[in-house]
Amino acid sequence: MKVNALINKEKFALLGDQIYERKLKGIIENQHKGKFVAIDINSEDFEIDAKEINAVDRLNMRQPNSQIWLKRIGSKFVRHFSPRYRKSV
Repeated sequence: MKVNALINKEKFALLGDQIYERKLKGIIENQHKGKFVAIDINSEDFEIDAKEINAVDRLNMRQPNSQIWLKRIGSKFVRHFSPRYRKSV
């Protein structure tokens, strides 16, 4: 799939998720759960690493004009934020 121009964020996310589901999930999810996968939506090339910046940097070295979708393997979210509760004294 070739994406020539920058696309809107909804289409970008959809393409990234489709590539993950179609091409990667079945072969990487069990072995790399919790790590990050950086996917170039133009070439469908990808990199996996425990640190997101490492995956992105390696992919950018191979695909200099990449449009990268980042996903945490085995999760719906790259990051999870939740409130911290303090015990009342």
